[in-house]
Amino acid sequence: MLNAGQSAPEFRLADSDMSLVDFRELRGKRNVVLYFYDKDNLPGSTMEAIEFSELDDDFRRCNCIVLGVSPDDWISHAEFRDRHGLTVTLLSDPECEVCRSYDVVKPGAAAANQHGRPHVLRSTFVIDRDGKVRHALYGVSPKGHAHEVLNLVKTLPH
Repeated sequence: MLNAGQSAPEFRLADSDMSLVDFRELRGKRNVVLYFYDKDNLPGSTMEAIEFSELDDDFRRCNCIVLGVSPDDWISHAEFRDRHGLTVTLLSDPECEVCRSYDVVKPGAAAANQHGRPHVLRSTFVIDRDGKVRHALYGVSPKGHAHEVLNLVKTLPH
């Protein structure tokens, strides 16, 4: 598990428009909320994405970008975004490489879903502009989570 004070693992993933988001390009410029979820359009995933989107302007005022990551492909993310009017950036990690680097893949063969891909534990990381994990929240509940994370981000230097 990642802990506060550790360097956040770097990543480079495609968003819902197939544009690459490179974590290295954010370092030194913006705080990052990186949240992981299992699958687009599940009730919890939808609730969490909508709540983060509703607070997107508040996060931006804190010089923070919110990035959601799941194993779904960019097409699924685009449909999810459009269906629910999401404004947060959704990143595709189909091989779960970034999920594994943040230690959010549920262990064991029983954790694989019906499509054979691993389940992702709903988790959120608050990362400061220097690329350090300030808060590592594993196994979170989606309801009200975005507000909780915003309060943590407000404590970071903008």
